[in-house]
Amino acid sequence: MTATTRSVHEQLLLWGIVVAVTLIVRPPLPVDETRYLAVAWDMWLENHYLVPYLNGEPYSHKPPLLFWLMNAGWHLFGVNEWWPRLVAPLFGLGTMVMTGCLAKTLWPNRADVAGTAPLLMFGALFWTVFTTLTMFDMMLAFFTIAALINLVTAARNGRLRRHVLAGLMIGIGLLAKGPAILLHYLPVALTAPLWVPHLMDRNSSVNWVWPKWYGGVVLSVACAVAVGLIWAVPAGLAGGEAYREAIFWGQSADRVVNSFAHARPFWWYAVALPGLVLPWFIWPPILRRARMLWTDDLDGAQRLCLIWFGSAFFVFSLVSGKQLHYLLPEFPALALLISFILGGSAGQKRHFDSWLPGGFFVLGGLVLVVFPLVPLSGRVAETLAETNSLWGLGLVAAGGYIIWTRAGVRGISLASALSVVSIHLAAEPVLNKRYDLTPIAREIGAYQAAGRPVANFSKYHGQYHYLGRLREPLTVIGQVNDDEEQFLSAHSNGIVVAYHRVLPSQAKPLSTFTYRRMIVAFWPVQALIDQPGIAERR
Repeated sequence: MTATTRSVHEQLLLWGIVVAVTLIVRPPLPVDETRYLAVAWDMWLENHYLVPYLNGEPYSHKPPLLFWLMNAGWHLFGVNEWWPRLVAPLFGLGTMVMTGCLAKTLWPNRADVAGTAPLLMFGALFWTVFTTLTMFDMMLAFFTIAALINLVTAARNGRLRRHVLAGLMIGIGLLAKGPAILLHYLPVALTAPLWVPHLMDRNSSVNWVWPKWYGGVVLSVACAVAVGLIWAVPAGLAGGEAYREAIFWGQSADRVVNSFAHARPFWWYAVALPGLVLPWFIWPPILRRARMLWTDDLDGAQRLCLIWFGSAFFVFSLVSGKQLHYLLPEFPALALLISFILGGSAGQKRHFDSWLPGGFFVLGGLVLVVFPLVPLSGRVAETLAETNSLWGLGLVAAGGYIIWTRAGVRGISLASALSVVSIHLAAEPVLNKRYDLTPIAREIGAYQAAGRPVANFSKYHGQYHYLGRLREPLTVIGQVNDDEEQFLSAHSNGIVVAYHRVLPSQAKPLSTFTYRRMIVAFWPVQALIDQPGIAERR
């Protein structure tokens, strides 16, 4: 078994353990995961494969690829919860494997980079957690790397068909998360003179004429646009004017323009990044060797990775609408750089190198175990009291393993994966008590099946539709003038789902549930008629 094959097996094992545990102990999280499940459910129920819908309205915020793949699995396996929640994690696994492929393309003679880089990605706690979530960023990362593999191969062999293949990958990426993929691809493609000459072997017969290269880049973008338009044009015609404008403008320029509202400062990502790459940020071998990136003569592969990460980091820093997961497609670039500078010495070199990452896990585990015993008050204390805090010993064991074995990349990645598992097992009571909306969704479904219309008092994100297998849209009230009065007057036997910090005392709801820190109450219409304003959040 080669080192690369062993690395793939290790990736698969760690990924399988983490994903299996998290999907078992954690419910679909509102509002994002439940919303995407709801869109896929509506697509399945109404055969809206061209235009996604949410609660009876066209859903323009995301392209359809994720929902198509969820429905494809349902056609194969029947409607279930495990398949749609497995789609994004599978792309996370694929991204790690493709990172190894990109490493082979960048450094054909450095098998150690291809073997280590994926483990570095999975060892980063932030990446590991997001690998298990039903979101779009892992799909975006996968198609970004697929496009870059073809771009680098085009640089090495001079063939334009590789630009075409890169364009196809970008086009599928457009169907995954819209034009955002161009921010991860174009800076690398456009700065080719900075890295291509340093990538080529001295004996290479390829001599790029830059007009030909940029012609290939234009060709790749044209192919990507063509792939996107194959869906977008008929979808825009079918979805109506508002939907058409949203998918052609709202998912690209309009979002960028409207994001310059200074919601978060320019330096926010710079402050957050060290936490996103824990525990690697505090592992001494990486800190010692990082100076190679500015003291050594960089090869073309290192230059490509720096441009890839640096350009996206800079652009996302400019846009004020920042989310931490926007940087996930850049994690492979960091992993490739770190793997390269570690070289073949990815294991320990000094006796105390394991103490910082090991101590980090030990401290986190002790906090989880001890804090519920401390006489604290407030929400944090209440949440900690509800956890299975003894699972914090799993983090302590992971940290102890790192210190005792003087673990290298493989050992620390294993400890990170087991720590994520321990954290989920510790948080299981909180997640299922405060974030599992299945009981609420099923109650709504029972009322709908009995012929009683149901309204949601406040903005509705589709959080109940898939979990309750709802077959009718929920009426949304409490958002515009007279919408509540119209529902109450038209549906005397209706039900209103309302959210309260403190349950009103002047009437008794039909049933109550817990969601986060709120009480979810089911009110008969007559109660709202008799007690106006009772459904408002207090």
